[in-house]
Amino acid sequence: MKIGFVGLGVMGRPMAANLIAAGHELSVYRGHTDVDAYRCQSAAEAAERSEVVILMVPDTPDVEDALFSPDGVAEGLRPGSLVIDMSSISPTATVGFGQRIEKLGCHYLDAPVSGGEIGAREATLTIMVGGRPEVFDRARPIFETLGKNITLIGGIGSGQTAKVANQIVVGLTIEAVAEALMFAKAAGADPAVVREALMGGFASSRILELHGERMVRETFDPGFRIRLHRKDLGLAVQAAAELDLALPNTAATQQLMNAAIADGDGDLDHSALYKTLRRGHT
Repeated sequence: MKIGFVGLGVMGRPMAANLIAAGHELSVYRGHTDVDAYRCQSAAEAAERSEVVILMVPDTPDVEDALFSPDGVAEGLRPGSLVIDMSSISPTATVGFGQRIEKLGCHYLDAPVSGGEIGAREATLTIMVGGRPEVFDRARPIFETLGKNITLIGGIGSGQTAKVANQIVVGLTIEAVAEALMFAKAAGADPAVVREALMGGFASSRILELHGERMVRETFDPGFRIRLHRKDLGLAVQAAAELDLALPNTAATQQLMNAAIADGDGDLDHSALYKTLRRGHT
C-alpha cells in the first residue's frame, strides 16, 4: 500500500521501518529522517501521496493539529482514503475527529497500541481498534505487520477506551512492583533474588519481568516516558469524572507520576516510578 506516516518518534520510527520492510511505500512527515521513505513537507502532502495515513503522535492536541491544521492531513485526503490514528489520546475527542474525517468521504480507525518500543521494534504490539468492521478488515494487513494481538473493540473511540484501560493496569502494576521491590530492599532482601522468586508464582507478570529488572538495575532509559503515561492516566481520571466513576488508585498513581516529573524524571521510562518512591523514603 501507499502509506503516509506522521510521527517518527520512539514508537513511530520502528513501526514505519517494519512497514517499509514489508514492502509498503511510505511518505513520512515529522520526526527521524533516517528511514527509507519519501520525506514530505507537510501532513497534507503525506496524505496526498497515500491511500492510508497513519498518525503516531504524543497527545490529543497533536492529533488534532496533524489532522485539521492548515496543511494538515484532512487537506490532502481523497474520497475513500483511510486515516488510522495509532496515538494514545482522548476517546471523546477521537469520536469527533472520526466524524469530521468521515464527512469528507473518508474512513477512520483509532488503533492505539501497547508494547512499548520493544514491541514496536519487534512487531509484537497489541493493537486495540475502534471503527467499522469493513474498514478494520481493510487495515488488517497493516496491523498484522505491526503487531500480534489485534482486536476490534467496537465503534470509533472504543480503541482509545481500551488503551486507557490498559494504561490503568500497566501504571498500577508498575507502582505495585516498585513498592514490592522497595519493600524487599528495605527489609534486607536482595530485590533481584526476590524478583526471580516472584516470577515463578502468582505475582508473575510481563511488568515484573521487564520493568522489575529495570528497577533492580536502576536503568531507566525510556521505552515509554513517565510524562506520556501521566498523560494517559490523566485521560482516565478525566473520563472517570465524566462518568461519575471513582478511580482512586489511578488518581494516586497519576500523582506519583506528577512527583516524578516535578523531580525532573518525566523523560525517564515509567519504571522509574521506583526511583520516585525510593526518593520519598530516603
